[in-house]
Amino acid sequence: MNNYPKLHNATWPGIVGKGPDSEPPIPFDTMLEMTSKAEVNGVKFDGIDLGLLDPHIDINGSDDDFKRIADKIAGYNLNVGSLVAPIWGGSAMGDKAARETFVDMVRKSCHFGKIMREQGVRTYGVIRIDSAASPDAWAADPVNNSKLIVQTFQQACDVAAEYDEKLAAEGEICWGGMHSWKTMVETLEAVERDNMGFQADMSHTLLYLLGYNKPEDRILPENFDWNDRATLEAGLKKVSDALRPWTIDFHVAQNDGTVHGTGSHDKTGRHCQATDPNGKLDVAKDAGFWLRDGDGKLTKAFKHICWDGCMFDNSVMMNQQTWNDILATMIKVRELHGWEG
Repeated sequence: MNNYPKLHNATWPGIVGKGPDSEPPIPFDTMLEMTSKAEVNGVKFDGIDLGLLDPHIDINGSDDDFKRIADKIAGYNLNVGSLVAPIWGGSAMGDKAARETFVDMVRKSCHFGKIMREQGVRTYGVIRIDSAASPDAWAADPVNNSKLIVQTFQQACDVAAEYDEKLAAEGEICWGGMHSWKTMVETLEAVERDNMGFQADMSHTLLYLLGYNKPEDRILPENFDWNDRATLEAGLKKVSDALRPWTIDFHVAQNDGTVHGTGSHDKTGRHCQATDPNGKLDVAKDAGFWLRDGDGKLTKAFKHICWDGCMFDNSVMMNQQTWNDILATMIKVRELHGWEG
C-alpha cells in the first residue's frame, strides 16, 4: 500500500463560519477525538493541519502552552502538518500598521511551527496565508493594491525564511488579488520568493473555472452542463497547469458548483460532504490534476494532503460517519496518486 502522501484532517472547520451569528465552535479536543476515531479497513488519519485561531489556539500563548498542545496532539497518535496563520487582523493591502500586524502574525505562526518541530510532532507542512482583503476592496485600485499585497507577502516570506518555513497562498474567490486563477498567478510571480507557493483546494479551484468575482477569467461556458466531463477536465487541466508549478500544499475537497458562507465568513466555494450526490468533482480522479504533472508523473511536491470541510453544519461534523467517509475518500486519492516512501 502507498504510505505517501500522509492523510490529514483539518481542525479549523470547527471554527470557520461558526460563532454568535451562526453555530457554536466545535472544541479543539472534539476535533482531535473525531479525527483519531476515524478508521477505514484499518487505515487511520496520520495527522491534522491546524488553524492557529481562537478558541482552539492562542497564538500569543507561551512556549509551554504550545508544548502542551504538541503533547495533546501526540496523545491522539496524530502529527501536525500545515498551519493557518491568523492574519485577518491586518490586511496585506492595508495601511502600514495593518501590514505590520499581518507580518507579525506570520512570525508568531512560524514560531509555533518551530515549537511543534522541536517537540517532534511536525516534520512537514507549510504556513498558509491569504490577502485578508475582499475582491471588492481590491478592485477599487487593483494596481496599487496588488503592489501592497506583493510587498507584504515578500516581507512575510523573509520572516518565514528565518524559520526555514514556506508560505502557501490559498487560492480562494473571496480573497482580493487571489480571487481568480489569473490574478493568483500574477501575485505569485510578482512575489518572486523561493519560499512562496500556492495552496490548492479542490473546492476553491473548481470555482476558478466559473469566474466568480472575476467573470472575465471564467473558463467554463455560461450555463455549463456538468455532464460534459470532457470540457470540465479541460478546464481543470488549464487551471492546474497554470498553478501546479507553485503548489506546495493541497486540500482534497468536494464542491457542488455553488458558493456558500456562514457566520461572518464571506461566500466562497461550498465545501460538500465526500459522498454528496451533487458534487461536481470525481474527487479521487481529479486530485490527479494537482498531484501529477502534465505528463501524468507524480510531482511529490508535498508529503501530506489534507481534507477541508469548512462550514459543514455542526450536526454533520459531530457524526463520526462523516469523518469515516472523508477518510475513505482520502484513501482513494492515495491509492490512485500516492507512493511508497
